[in-house]
Amino acid sequence: MEAPIPDLLEFERPLLARGDIVVGIDEVGRGALAGPMTVGAVVLVSDQAPPAGLNDSKLLSPAKREKLFDPLKEWAADWSLGSVTSREVDQWGVRLALAVAATRALDGLTLVPTHALIDGSFNVLHSPLDVGFGVEAPPELRYSRLAATTIVKGDRLSASIAAAAVIAKVSRDRYMVELHDQHPSFGWAGNKGYGAPEHLQALRLLGPSTYHRTSWRLPERQHQSPL
Repeated sequence: MEAPIPDLLEFERPLLARGDIVVGIDEVGRGALAGPMTVGAVVLVSDQAPPAGLNDSKLLSPAKREKLFDPLKEWAADWSLGSVTSREVDQWGVRLALAVAATRALDGLTLVPTHALIDGSFNVLHSPLDVGFGVEAPPELRYSRLAATTIVKGDRLSASIAAAAVIAKVSRDRYMVELHDQHPSFGWAGNKGYGAPEHLQALRLLGPSTYHRTSWRLPERQHQSPL
């Protein structure tokens, strides 16, 4: 007996029925050693079924994510991306940097959402604003009071969250391939900035680039002794 197909609009449908403008939010790149952290935001105003094959972006092959990219943008009532650089992650830490990226994503929308569905166990639109002395102040977190529902494994359970994840993942992956041309030794076309063996070895040989998160525990550069 086949497992039932999950209803990916289970969380969106009751919100839409009462007139909410729903935005699904998810991030990619949080665990990477290099490159941006990117948040996707996908807005729905109706319960039209999503494109076939939509699932957690981590369970989809790169080819399937690419195939879904344009149909998802057409299906969404609105969509946007927001990113923070490695330097901003170093300055503000992951939690605050993530909130800034999410704020930038919502800033890029034309439609104004009234309820957010957020992947994970905490609200990425809100964060303590404590920063170190001399650190550039973060922008205002304008959506910290937006009504929100957090959904653990939301990228498998919610169409808007899954769509946000796929659009963000494809966009960030494309950017890391572009950066690979500048720094081919790190293998970013393949590892997308994550801690793959060839990436770690390149860090030991070359040290970090301007795209690395230097506040993280990166492998130390191994200086060769003179002959």
